[in-house]
Amino acid sequence: MEEKKDKKEQKVEEIKAAAMNMGCPVLGALYYVSGFLEGPMCGKCMPCSLGSFEAKRRLENIAGGHGTSADLSALSRIAGDMLEASMCKKGKDTARFLLEWIAADAFRPHLEGICPEGKCEALTEYRVVPQACSMCGLCMDACAHGAILGEKRKPFLSGYSPFEIRQKRCVKCGECLRVCSEGAIEVVDAARK
Repeated sequence: MEEKKDKKEQKVEEIKAAAMNMGCPVLGALYYVSGFLEGPMCGKCMPCSLGSFEAKRRLENIAGGHGTSADLSALSRIAGDMLEASMCKKGKDTARFLLEWIAADAFRPHLEGICPEGKCEALTEYRVVPQACSMCGLCMDACAHGAILGEKRKPFLSGYSPFEIRQKRCVKCGECLRVCSEGAIEVVDAARK
């Protein structure tokens, strides 16, 4: 029995380490709570099982770009309840993990549509910087989703349409960024116009 308990606690520590390396606190918290729900959570006490599920929903809202201050308040309340009422160390550790990020005010920029680390796909966009673009077309060739429009430059001709990225088609795979030798593609906050 002790060995099974130790394995579950070790799994929580592995999930926490992976979550801390994600860069974005919201994505890290979402990864942590999702991993906790899928594995080490025993489900024996209601504050932990229901709280973790609801915390996951709130974190998905925030990472998805439609989180509100109500989500953040609910997340704080849920984590506080979990810390107080969870019967095991794993549930209390999950609550502490969330409360540390909330206390550091790490989730607030996401409520304003900004992921400071540029990791949340719903809050970032890939854009072409026209002044830096040489119109070589490598980005358009690399985009398997047809999200880049424009015309490749040909010698001795003018009147080209500049390259641009259609945001609704862009899946943020990063291939265009990888092949652009000019550094003409940037990742910016979607809220920035």
